[in-house]
Amino acid sequence: MDLLPNCAPLATKLQNTLVRYHSIGDSEWRVARKTKDATVWRKPSEEFSGYLYKAQGVVEDVTNRIVDHIRPGPYRLDWDSLMTSMDIMETFEENCCVMRYTTAGQLWNIIAPREFVDFSYTTSYEDGLLTCGISLDYGEVRPNFVRGFNHPCGWFCVPLKDYPSHSLLTGYIQTELRGMLPQSAVDTAMASTLANFYSDLKKALKT
Repeated sequence: MDLLPNCAPLATKLQNTLVRYHSIGDSEWRVARKTKDATVWRKPSEEFSGYLYKAQGVVEDVTNRIVDHIRPGPYRLDWDSLMTSMDIMETFEENCCVMRYTTAGQLWNIIAPREFVDFSYTTSYEDGLLTCGISLDYGEVRPNFVRGFNHPCGWFCVPLKDYPSHSLLTGYIQTELRGMLPQSAVDTAMASTLANFYSDLKKALKT
């Protein structure tokens, strides 16, 4: 089990990694799923043997309210059907924390419930916000859970220029679920989970 990292250098490195992902050309991505709410692409990850996923869609709300629903805090558990518990373990500053959360089983429980401990950081980006995270090897693993690992992940949320009450939400996710899992099951689950994330978020923002 590692000690907690120094917040500032980790936040800077994480932010720079996400900005680099955000500049990857369209030709490198392959469409994995398309719904009325979002398009999901993927490309091989540089961090592990799975995929880096990119999801994008327009959400009808202002940037700050959308990001408040995504980042660690009271809203996320209310609407994210995949997340079953969330605790803030450490808070460094208002925009920087370590959280532990658990996820529900997926694909008829082929993918069993998972636990993650993530460092989370939220900062300004262009006219909007970036909220990003990476897993830490920190804290005891609870029984009945497999500890998963999120390689650098994040969500860019920026207002649309002509419609500032609408925002373009772009996510980059690369989750190593760990445990004995068929890769095809993981790939199916990731693409559909990201598409559902947008529809669930939109419903939550309307309430």
